Amino acid sequence: MARIKGGVRTHARHKKILKAARGHRGARHRLFRRANTSVMKAGQYAYVGRRLKKRDMRSLWIERINAASRQLGVTYSKLIGWLTKSGMELDRRVLADMALNAPTDFAKVVDTARRLAGASA
Repeated sequence: MARIKGGVRTHARHKKILKAARGHRGARHRLFRRANTSVMKAGQYAYVGRRLKKRDMRSLWIERINAASRQLGVTYSKLIGWLTKSGMELDRRVLADMALNAPTDFAKVVDTARRLAGASA
């Protein structure tokens, strides 16, 4: 019986990896072994990056809320405390968007939270 070699499969697998390595520098997009390690590492960076993105966005929202609330004379921590006490369920993404695009509505939310929490100025 004739020996069957895996040339077609191997070529397809190599081609897939080399296609994924487009844009990598030097041998990393030309040679299969280098490209393979490069693509594997890129996948790890992408995986970690998807998680870091969530952390970074939350930090950005907090910074925006803090900046907007300080213009109204309130610190971020006080505002979040008031929102929790008053039972207003607005997440940080919505608050940051309001602070950026609708400052008058954000000011109303802050005043309402202050009143419902029973805080004085």
